[in-house]
Amino acid sequence: MRRVMGALAAAWLGVAALPALPGTAAADERRVPEATRLAARSHPAVQLVMTRYSAELTVPSVGLRDAAFRRLTREVTADVLKGEIPRDKLSIAKALVGRMGKDVDTYLRPIGPDRTVRASTTGTCTGWWVTADGYMVTGAHCVKPDEKQIATTFAKQALTDLAKRDAVNVRALLEGVRADDELNRMSAAMFAGFNAGHLRMRGLTQTTGVLQSVPGGGVDKTARELPAEVVATGESYPGKDVAVLKVGNVANLPTLELGDDRDVQVGDTLFIDGFPGTVTGNGTLSLDSRLQPTFTQGPYNAQRTTRSGVPYLQTQAPAYGGNSGGPVFGDEGRVVGILIAGLNDADGQAAQNQQLVLPVSVVKEKLRERNIRPALSPASIAYNQALDSFFQRHYKRAVPKFREVQNLYPAHPYVARYLSESQSAISAGRDETPLPAAVWLAFVGCGGVAVAGVVLLVVVVRRRRAPAPAPSGPAGPFGAPPVPQQGTPWRPPAPQGVPAPFPPPPGHRPQQSRPNGGPPTPPW
Repeated sequence: MRRVMGALAAAWLGVAALPALPGTAAADERRVPEATRLAARSHPAVQLVMTRYSAELTVPSVGLRDAAFRRLTREVTADVLKGEIPRDKLSIAKALVGRMGKDVDTYLRPIGPDRTVRASTTGTCTGWWVTADGYMVTGAHCVKPDEKQIATTFAKQALTDLAKRDAVNVRALLEGVRADDELNRMSAAMFAGFNAGHLRMRGLTQTTGVLQSVPGGGVDKTARELPAEVVATGESYPGKDVAVLKVGNVANLPTLELGDDRDVQVGDTLFIDGFPGTVTGNGTLSLDSRLQPTFTQGPYNAQRTTRSGVPYLQTQAPAYGGNSGGPVFGDEGRVVGILIAGLNDADGQAAQNQQLVLPVSVVKEKLRERNIRPALSPASIAYNQALDSFFQRHYKRAVPKFREVQNLYPAHPYVARYLSESQSAISAGRDETPLPAAVWLAFVGCGGVAVAGVVLLVVVVRRRRAPAPAPSGPAGPFGAPPVPQQGTPWRPPAPQGVPAPFPPPPGHRPQQSRPNGGPPTPPW
């Protein structure tokens, strides 16, 4: 019995030692952070949107309001005597310019002649593909700002040279003052504010384009700008700040999946993808690196509603100018809103990490108006499946999927890199792809056959070694076989009520019987 149990145990251990079925080893899978997976899925569909404005600008020359300036000089002098302002000329000049900049029209006035320049400026935002054939979502204010916003942008960017010349003229009034960088910035900002308030525009034109990511991600000098048509717009914040663009002659674009407003609750984590201007416009960074999308995250703080009744979500996920129009995701990886604006503090300055997100239901409403049906493209479905395998280190399973993406969308900006990394990992022996299900079943089947064979072998051996059964009859003491009586040969009793056998046919000769009346025992 011990040998039998030992054989069965050995056979069972052999089956148990076979590799586990797919999915049974998930507990020891090395988890990749959800944000890492989500950023990898999101980046291909997120694009830099550029809107260029061009117009003929007319601004008046600038003069001082003498009476107001003399009054301001007396006020600053009094503060110097009180010890509230240092007595050096530079500190006094900064105090004068700083107070003028807070109320420019009180101290500055337009005078002739007018100055006219032809100028252009560019604004950047974030957009993302919602259909494989080129429909994109962004913010309405990104492509339809009001004229006051455009005038302010022109005054800051296109009229910089005029503002600097005006600042030089005013500093000439501050005799003996050697301006530093801070005073120069304060003076230029003051005149930029004046020019924005007195600017007149004629012949304003606008063009919008999508700067297509290059292989490897991001944008560089080789990037191609795709012209985009604005097909639908809402109203800038605090309205329904969403717009829909269309790029022609494209197919199989990577897209994002839209979720539902109910997918997130206060306290959940929100994720933002896009192109913050703080990075995009940073000249210390290389062009290709600063034009790669930025991925941030933060809590969903509260639900807000504007005075006009438009819902917004408040989040602490970091974002800056240029992120506008970018997608916002919930934990499930679906888009739950679009980034629109940042909150300001009591002084009108941008509050740190306090953003407003337009819910995805408003985005869907705008898409329905144009009969646009957002969906994951075949390229994105294959790409997401490939990423799932890649992050599980199932590189052999990921490679054919990445190649499928390349065939569907050859201009995909990231697939070539992942494909190269997967092939390198396979060559280095780091692949952990499980065996196919058919192979697993074959292993299990072989193990079952092995167990059955062992069991059969044990049964046969036991039968070979077992003694022949004794004839039935009255048992002796302790179960010993019965002892026949002297002089009377023992025969088994005939069964009661059983008919006698048929008589043998004529000429029948009885054959010699074998032990126990059974067939011949084969040699094992």
